[in-house]
Amino acid sequence: MILDILFPNRCIECSSIIESDLIVCGNCMDQVHFTHQDYFADNFVKQKCRLLFPVENAFALMKFEKQDVSRKIIHELKYRSREIIGKNLAEWTINSLDFKNERPDLFVTVPLHPKKLSERGYNQLHLFTRVLSDFYNIPYDNELLRRNHYSKAQALKNKRNRLNTEHTFSVTKDVSEKHILLIDDVFTTGNTLATIAWEILRKGNNKLSILVMAMDE
Repeated sequence: MILDILFPNRCIECSSIIESDLIVCGNCMDQVHFTHQDYFADNFVKQKCRLLFPVENAFALMKFEKQDVSRKIIHELKYRSREIIGKNLAEWTINSLDFKNERPDLFVTVPLHPKKLSERGYNQLHLFTRVLSDFYNIPYDNELLRRNHYSKAQALKNKRNRLNTEHTFSVTKDVSEKHILLIDDVFTTGNTLATIAWEILRKGNNKLSILVMAMDE
């Protein structure tokens, strides 16, 4: 309580004081550019994925634009030790995503290298995925995938380096006959997701769908 008084939670866009479980104020919430995509439609994310790998369905919660509120939200989540933002993003996703009668069998997150996980202290996708798992009653596995190489943050890489993802990931367990929803924070080139997708699809007669917090168009 005292800390809330001395260090109140502030909107990441305008710095106005807001409730402790929020990340933006009501006015700035209107500036978050949600995609309003249909998970089952031939949306932009699905079109981009299909250029790289077979995909069943796809969904991006927000647009990832320069100087945009959504970019600030993702930055706070990944680099400013604000893991709780994952809970907010999950709640926003729940309000927009209906699996209807084609529910995935398993949620799987893109992993961090152990060194990066130690440096950051958390994987920005885990709380997000756990909240979704609890709401939809769909299991999640944060250990199915392993990142084999340590690398600097995607935001600090140039495009040529981002494209070099060969042998970066491996599947640690036998998995087959599953419809897997692969979860990541930002879709940029799509090469990270493609590398993982082919590893999963090679393991068995699996199907794959994609969920990202934001889409860089």
